[in-house]
Order: sequence, then structure tokens, then C-alpha cells
Amino acid sequence: MLAPSKQKIYTLDEYRELEETAEFRNEYRDGEIVQMTGGTINHSRIIRNLSRVLGNLLEENSYELFHNDLRLWIPRYRRGTYPDVMVIAGEPIFNDGRKDEILNPMLIVEVLSKSTKNFDREDKFRFYRSLPEFREYVLVSQYEFLVEQYIKTESTEWLFREYEGESAIVSFASVEVQMSMSEIYAKVVFETDETELPQ
Repeated sequence: MLAPSKQKIYTLDEYRELEETAEFRNEYRDGEIVQMTGGTINHSRIIRNLSRVLGNLLEENSYELFHNDLRLWIPRYRRGTYPDVMVIAGEPIFNDGRKDEILNPMLIVEVLSKSTKNFDREDKFRFYRSLPEFREYVLVSQYEFLVEQYIKTESTEWLFREYEGESAIVSFASVEVQMSMSEIYAKVVFETDETELPQ
């Protein structure tokens, strides 16, 4: 019987160096490098809609929106990940003086996929909660008109709110703006057997 091969452990610097030239984006999980799954056209449409409309709504304020090509570093759990959408209040705080790794999102939006929805709702949310500035987590289904929202209160409790149906209006509490479901889901065509493809 063959012994299982030992998984290579990467330092953060090794990961960063590999990520600079990688063909696909990868997450860093405390020494392990994990290739991110590819998205669907609906996943891309929702990110585009959020980035465009939410970005425009925040233009006059002291907030800045970034989408999934900027890495978030989570110090407590030694994780590097790429949220679908992040909003920062004021200036970004960079990890180790880098320009590709930030520490201080107040709002994070993830578009749920079949392969990652449980991780996004549970472990990833726990990791995000360790960030001091983090105040709001929004999960958007790509298979139906459904948005789940967690808002951090002054007493550091997390309140849950759910929006369902095409006519619902989503209130982003941390940045005090709203988006309609029709804006979030513009050009999205729901399919029952949509396949996720590598990026």
C-alpha cells in the first residue's frame, strides 16, 4: 500500500510570487494554495451589475468598490482570497505595504455557486468576521431572485435579512444605498442545469 503523498506547504511570499504569474487565481489557506473554481455567465453578469450600479451609487461618498481581481488578506486565519465585490470606507489598508492585498473591507458581496455556497455561508463568513472593519455580508444567488444579508450591529451581533422575488429592493445598510433586484439581476437568465466552467 502506497503512503499518501505529502501536500506541499507554501510560504506567503512563495504564494504571492506564484500568484503574480498564475494563469488562474488561487486562494491561500494557511500554507495551502487552492485554485478557485470558474464562474458561469450569470455569476459574471451579477458581479458586473453590482460593480456598475453599486459603484455609481457610491461615487459621491467616501467609499470605494473593488471586484474580484483584488486580494483580501485575513491575518487571523492566514487566508488570501478574492471576494466577488468589496467596499472600503476611506483609504484601503494594504498588507505588508503591498498594492495587491488589502485588509479593511466593510462590505463584502459573494455570488453563490453550487460548489462554494456552503463554504461562503459558513467558514468564509467566519473568516471575514475576524476583520475589524467588516460590517456587512451579502450573498446573492445566481439561480433565483434571492439575496441573503448579514449586518453587524453596534452590540457586535449579526442580524440576518432575506430578500426574495423580482420586485424586492435590497438595502445595503453599511453604505446606505439601495439596489432593486432587477438591477442586480439585469440580463441574468435562470437555468436549472447551468454548468460552472474553469476561468
